[in-house]
Amino acid sequence: MPDITSSHNPRLKAAVKLRDRRERVREGRFLIDGRREIERALAASVAVAEAFVKDDAEQAVKIAPLMHQLRRAGASILLTAPAPFGKLAFGDRDEGMVAVAVTPQTSLASLALPPNPLVAVLAGIEKPGNIGAVLRTADAAGVSAVIVADGGTDLYNPNAIRASLGAIFTVPVCAASSAETLAWLKQQGLAVFAARVDGAIDYASASYRGPSAIILGSEAHGLSDHWSGPEVVAISLPMLGAVDSLNVSATAAVLCYEVARQRR
Repeated sequence: MPDITSSHNPRLKAAVKLRDRRERVREGRFLIDGRREIERALAASVAVAEAFVKDDAEQAVKIAPLMHQLRRAGASILLTAPAPFGKLAFGDRDEGMVAVAVTPQTSLASLALPPNPLVAVLAGIEKPGNIGAVLRTADAAGVSAVIVADGGTDLYNPNAIRASLGAIFTVPVCAASSAETLAWLKQQGLAVFAARVDGAIDYASASYRGPSAIILGSEAHGLSDHWSGPEVVAISLPMLGAVDSLNVSATAAVLCYEVARQRR
């Protein structure tokens, strides 16, 4: 018999409310949808409070090892009937498990950089899917940390987690203001490169062999004046067709892999 059989169950309703940013901030908790994402959160020692598991015999074998991990981590397991579980799962992606986790408390001060780091800064990015996609690239390209500066969404928006494929738990990440971020980058001794449509230096001509930070802005608004000072090098990607910009995740991939190429 499932632990939860009704969509009116108080614990289920409290979890569903975490789709809303204000509720996530107020409760200090967020949702993780999907087995891979939950596994990566556990591997990163994210505190998982409870997991809603769909009562589905076909998926029981697949999720048994992860349920064991969750129990070992101290999470409550709530077997949930399919109908109420559907109120919690996101869209048509139903992997039979949604977890509620405690929001990690991160800050610039908590970021520990390795020797010769590469930091990616997302300045003024509003779409959580873009943040997630850049985090996925950052994980793949060996980026040391990602900072969301003056972001229009919280880091642990469910869409950001989904788009990152759980890389939000594998890459050091935090949120700060642009002013705080620029001051921190200078304090860390990083060369700062800002991707701009009108940047004077071709991205492939710049040298990223030393400690570096790449600043990426939104397609709609570009970068604020915080990122136009004398300490910031403006770089650009050649646009050879009719469009005048790339999606921020595509730009991030080009630049991060250029850094990796140069450092090899």
